[in-house]
Amino acid sequence: MGAFRTYLFKNSALTMMPINKEKLELREQIAERRPDFVRQESWRYKRLHTGWRKPKGIDNHQRKQKKRAGRPGLVKVGYGGPKIARGLHPSGYTDNLIFNLNDLEKLNPKSDGVRIGHSVGSKKRAEIIVKAIEKKFKVFNARVSASGSKS
Repeated sequence: MGAFRTYLFKNSALTMMPINKEKLELREQIAERRPDFVRQESWRYKRLHTGWRKPKGIDNHQRKQKKRAGRPGLVKVGYGGPKIARGLHPSGYTDNLIFNLNDLEKLNPKSDGVRIGHSVGSKKRAEIIVKAIEKKFKVFNARVSASGSKS
């Protein structure tokens, strides 16, 4: 994986190593063994998208899991990721939604990442970003537009 540059400091020489590397690697290993869950007969009809839908028919072969030749597997709880890696951002930090500066005070910059809530206005968003950078937090959605657009 190696060192990578953060999007907040693109032009600086500051590089960061991902934290929780072992947990992310374990999550990746488990994800490799997980099958691709596709909607039944989506390979047969172009109008059906491949996104998962649970089969619910009373005689459905895939739901009954009989005559499994060529039928994709069902989504089950056993295919979930490891508990220790749940809630982690791909960068390795925990993902925390904040709405004000008080929420920022409760977090640890070494392990917690920050995502600013959608309903936070541009003025308060700018204050939060300045404080977060000052305290060396990883901010996942740090964009601040000069035009004031919320998109």
